[in-house]
Amino acid sequence: MYTLSFNDEFDTFNTSRWNDKIWYETAPDTKNYTVEDGKLKIWPQKDSTGKFFNRTIDTDGKYYQTYGYFEVEAKLPIGKGTWPAFWLFNHIGARRPEIDVMETYAGGAAPWGTIINGQPHPTMYAVTVWKDQTVQAGMKKIPTVDLSAGFHKYAVKWEPNKQTFYFDGREVYSLNVTMPDPMYLMLDLWYGSASGQPDNTTPQGKSNSYEVNYIRAWKFK
Repeated sequence: MYTLSFNDEFDTFNTSRWNDKIWYETAPDTKNYTVEDGKLKIWPQKDSTGKFFNRTIDTDGKYYQTYGYFEVEAKLPIGKGTWPAFWLFNHIGARRPEIDVMETYAGGAAPWGTIINGQPHPTMYAVTVWKDQTVQAGMKKIPTVDLSAGFHKYAVKWEPNKQTFYFDGREVYSLNVTMPDPMYLMLDLWYGSASGQPDNTTPQGKSNSYEVNYIRAWKFK
């Protein structure tokens, strides 16, 4: 049984819950996110220097949880370099425990991305568990439909000695590993890794957003 412990339906951007940068960076000088139409939207954008920049929305210092069920409903952006993600994380001294519930690389080689109308679209995502930043406990790539074409649900059930991942309510991966640290929620649009670097072909602006309809967390009773 579960009890709802955190939810945001994104009727507004609540600064008592969310930061708009990761702890080790200063806030970008160009705003590329908003809340409208009941959704959080983060989009690719160049800053005042002409470079694409990472945007992180997280609950660091404001909300943490150990164990439970965590779910986001989202629609993903297209384009070379785009790297949207939903994850649980903490920076505890030098340690970096992490549960990646969803990350995609539209600009990566197939099946990461599929070229549709001349643009790379995300058609696979990955789930990963890191006991520390250099100690990977498990990972799986999940082939999917075009994740930019509509909203889908990405979730993890995090138990004391097991993590089970879900896509649209269907179990897609599980592993047995102990992850006892409290973690906070992260939603971000970064660039690089398997997606390559964004360039002038990468669609900018709100119409190519990482759109989050809701994020919810439950605790075990």
